[in-house]
Amino acid sequence: MEAMQASGIDFTIYFYNPNIHPLREYELRKNENIRFAEKFGITFVDADYDRDNWFARAKGMENEPERGVRCTMCFDMRFERAALYAHEHGFPVMTSSLGISRWKNMQQINDCGHRAAGRYAGLTYWDYNWRKAGGSARMIEISKREQFYQQEYCGCAYSLRDTNQHRRNTGRPVIRIGQLYYGQDTSKES
Repeated sequence: MEAMQASGIDFTIYFYNPNIHPLREYELRKNENIRFAEKFGITFVDADYDRDNWFARAKGMENEPERGVRCTMCFDMRFERAALYAHEHGFPVMTSSLGISRWKNMQQINDCGHRAAGRYAGLTYWDYNWRKAGGSARMIEISKREQFYQQEYCGCAYSLRDTNQHRRNTGRPVIRIGQLYYGQDTSKES
């Protein structure tokens, strides 16, 4: 967002993440986006949290690995809704910040984005590589500066389950939702 603003690109944040579980995690992530958008005067669209629809689509994929078919379904679902919003509101281009994470498969994300945008004449998916030129490091730098909530798993119930199982298997503590922020651990303040 910072790079697009600096380049003079007028954009809107469309927040549609029915995959994020539990609700407390969803609210934390959404509120961090709102806080950043308000600080920089960026329009923020709060889309529906239709998690029942997400769980219905994920049925049968509960044990798929990260970056597998469940993730493709999840990206498709979210991009389809974003593309529809872009089309209905006259946006010629859409993109996503999902690809900045080194934990995500950028090709998988871009394929989903292109597929969704391709449904509408005049809509293009911009598959810019946000990781290049130190983009991932810049994301961490901004997150620390803004003291953003630190997301410790992808967001869905199955990612939380699998991440916590891996942590237990390796002797690490499980994820504590709402505790860890870049630059501070609020559990130590209590």
